[in-house]
Amino acid sequence: MSMMKAAIFVEPNRIVIDDKPVPDIGPTDALVKISTTTICGTDVHILKGEYPVEPGLTVGHEPVGVIAALGSAVNGFREGERVIAGAITPCGQCFSCLDGHLAQCRGEAIGGWRFGNTIDGAQAEYLRVPDAAANLTRVPEHLSDEHVLMCPDIMSTGFSGAESGGIRIGDTVAVFAQGPIGLCATAGAKLSGATRIITVETVPERIAMSKAMGADIVIDFKAEDPIERIMELTDGRGVDVAIEALGTQETFEGCLRVTKPGGTVSSLGVYSGKLSLPVDAFAAGLGDHHIVTTLCPGGKERMRRLIEVVASGRVDLKPLVTHRYKLEDIEAAYDLFAHQRDGVLKIAVTP
Repeated sequence: MSMMKAAIFVEPNRIVIDDKPVPDIGPTDALVKISTTTICGTDVHILKGEYPVEPGLTVGHEPVGVIAALGSAVNGFREGERVIAGAITPCGQCFSCLDGHLAQCRGEAIGGWRFGNTIDGAQAEYLRVPDAAANLTRVPEHLSDEHVLMCPDIMSTGFSGAESGGIRIGDTVAVFAQGPIGLCATAGAKLSGATRIITVETVPERIAMSKAMGADIVIDFKAEDPIERIMELTDGRGVDVAIEALGTQETFEGCLRVTKPGGTVSSLGVYSGKLSLPVDAFAAGLGDHHIVTTLCPGGKERMRRLIEVVASGRVDLKPLVTHRYKLEDIEAAYDLFAHQRDGVLKIAVTP
């Protein structure tokens, strides 16, 4: 039996590198040899025990690699091609997928998220990609792994915050939190036609990156009240769309309080515990507010479109890679990322 190295969830606060069999594949699967992957904030939730997964699971859901083997029923690809697969891997055949809700595959809430959740994930030397024909997307030769590393999750998720928010040309948009997903939401808002983007952050490196991604004004929430400042900047009107990109009561409520009557709160954060809806900010339910939630869109066509955005030069997310680690050192990478030291944004992990 061939063995590989993988980052395995053991128990809360413990993810370790260990040996594991190289995955077997079925007729509709592909085996991808990972060349680059990364750590997501959701992986940190798993590490801390805030999101439950089974002990022994390989974590990670952001793969870039090369096809090592193909199932007998997979057409349109060949071994040796460089590919990505989205963090969300819809089957493409169930009623949820055919209804246009690929992330909720098989009619299950977040059912499309399988890597590092319900099946072994990408922080390993090899990855089994289910429903490969619906989920693999080729990477153009002129793009490096790091150019497309954000496509499987944070680019797709961040952009979806702008898309689900229905941003229109001329809109004023607020984005609360400028971590990797928030930064991608800022870039997505600019691409969608927002003409004034206000972001909320306090980490100097993230403030600088926010401006590079398209923010017109960055409010340091440790220096001033972001709600008061945003209302001042909008002459008391509020923003057209507010994007929540952290997953806390404070940022969710902040978004609601700065959104105009009839505006939209687009929520991307992963929340834990109870989330309250303040009645005054919600105009007692009579303010014509829209609250939308989005799970990272996946599937091959979504990945193709994101790669096209990168290839066109419309956005460059490569600068979000601030640190690089080998797979065998991923425990140290988790420690850095979880504690947000040294200006870390995203870590490229290579087997």
